[in-house]
Amino acid sequence: MNPLIDPFGRAITYLRVSVTDRCDLRCVYCMSERMRFLPRAELLTLEELDRLCAVFVARGVRRLRFTGGEPLVRRGFLDLLHNVGRHLGRGLDEITVTTNGVQLAEFAEPLFAAGVRRVNVSLDSLDPTTFARIARRDRLSQVLDGIAAAQRAGLRIKINTVALKHDNAHEIPDLVKWAHGQGFDITLIETMPLGEIDEDRTDQFLSLTRVREDMTSYWRLTDLPDRTGGPARYVRVEDTGGRLGFITPLTHNFCEGCSRVRLTCAGRLYLCLGHETSVDLRAPLREAADEETLHAAIDAAIALRPKGHDFQIERLKTPATVRHMSVTGG
Repeated sequence: MNPLIDPFGRAITYLRVSVTDRCDLRCVYCMSERMRFLPRAELLTLEELDRLCAVFVARGVRRLRFTGGEPLVRRGFLDLLHNVGRHLGRGLDEITVTTNGVQLAEFAEPLFAAGVRRVNVSLDSLDPTTFARIARRDRLSQVLDGIAAAQRAGLRIKINTVALKHDNAHEIPDLVKWAHGQGFDITLIETMPLGEIDEDRTDQFLSLTRVREDMTSYWRLTDLPDRTGGPARYVRVEDTGGRLGFITPLTHNFCEGCSRVRLTCAGRLYLCLGHETSVDLRAPLREAADEETLHAAIDAAIALRPKGHDFQIERLKTPATVRHMSVTGG
């Protein structure tokens, strides 16, 4: 099979797969308190997700990341991981999972048994009150228990933190020190204009360029050439010995080396996080009797891939896309 190459010469080697848009948290920057989730009948079955993953691996995808919503709330998710695991060492290098950590204590060992070796855990505060305000749920203790269970299970852990001016900006240095003290990488993320929420994102926007500048007044930061398949740019914090990432879609465009596409739980393939351009793969998946039709649909989709996203600071009041992050996959 020919590899997937977009119109700008970028190879597609990384597929993020959302297995559900549902979540057991309601983070203020991600979704409305009263979210309307997709009817279950619209979701791809686990068998269909497995088939699509196999097709993408055959076309050169070497990394699969499973996301949501919260992937651990999807019934049968572990079965999907076990099935996809047959590709490891046969074209597929890695299976990873992004989770909010609420149910990680229960799933840590089964995830490792299914072939997962690395998880990203979303954690925006170590203060119970602040965590509950951001997540709209009092679940910090469960998340921390899940992280500890993941460590015991042998999973490598990276912490993802969305930087919010009025909620956790003051806590970022402590989060970095805590993560590095545990032996974890941590990545800071600027809030992104995805979907209608209950708050004004311009009020919460915190420039990570400014955060990094402030850090240099009390820490020594060394730029690193490291790339993990995602958009983060990394530094080593010499004072803590740990690695710190910055994802800056609004203050620095990270599109030039992008190797990712995203598959939603309803079967839409999004070519860019910051564009509405997408192609429905559910119909050809269900209607095609052969793989050629499905491969042709994927080729047609990749041909539409834009050069870069359309995130702009001044557009935080109006989302760049109408879909929520939980729909596309976090």
